[in-house]
Amino acid sequence: MNVTVTDPLGRLVTGLEQENFRVFENGTEEEIVRFSSEDTPVSIGVIFDMSGSMENKIEKSRLAAVQFFRTANPQDEFFLVDFNDRAQLASPFTESVDDLQNRLMYTAAHGLTALFDGVYLGLSQMKGAHNTKKALLIISDGGDNHSRYSESDVRKFVQEADVQIYSIGLFERDGGPTPEEQAGPSLLNTLTDMTGGRSFTVQNLNELPDIATKISMELRNQYVIGYQPSDHTHDGKWRKIKVKLRPPKGLPPLAVDAKNGYFAPSH
Repeated sequence: MNVTVTDPLGRLVTGLEQENFRVFENGTEEEIVRFSSEDTPVSIGVIFDMSGSMENKIEKSRLAAVQFFRTANPQDEFFLVDFNDRAQLASPFTESVDDLQNRLMYTAAHGLTALFDGVYLGLSQMKGAHNTKKALLIISDGGDNHSRYSESDVRKFVQEADVQIYSIGLFERDGGPTPEEQAGPSLLNTLTDMTGGRSFTVQNLNELPDIATKISMELRNQYVIGYQPSDHTHDGKWRKIKVKLRPPKGLPPLAVDAKNGYFAPSH
């Protein structure tokens, strides 16, 4: 599992050791058998909203995506999915940031918002990833109003996929004119919380590149914790995971983000 630790100001906390962490599965404490905090290569998909409501935000959003790609490591690989009325794979896995940047420059905002289809396509694309660490970054300004897949389809797929989801939400202060836009923040929060990722809400578009950099840094400064479940039954059931901290003395209260569970094997 990838685990992020932050302080009360949302800044990353690095330098913790294995003994500072405890892992519980369905309430039972488990023995941590693997621990590292090295920066490992990541396979990343960017899910980019090009619906009509993004028209005034598309320029800054492109800059944020490019900034995110630019902070990559040489071994990272990326793909790009964009969506409006439908989701499409704009670029399959590549290590070329220039190629991705070129693909982004020719996108125009129009149409409705098939956000779930975009996420579903991104998770499907991850099956071809070369790195064990996998993440999606959603850049969007609201909820879904045109997908073939439902929210429950996507939630189930997210639970099954071992992919961390981050989101940058470009929301209006009042939530926006439509019910879909008003549902956007809680929708993105749900998807990111399930996977141990995080949601960032942006109201000033000039903050976008900084937030993209922050997410990129977070992906590269996580702890990786492995444990062998003491429950060996193959019942296919959902198992809850809770990571708790035993922090060194003198630190302020710290927050931990990690995925909240997984399906046990069924055979």
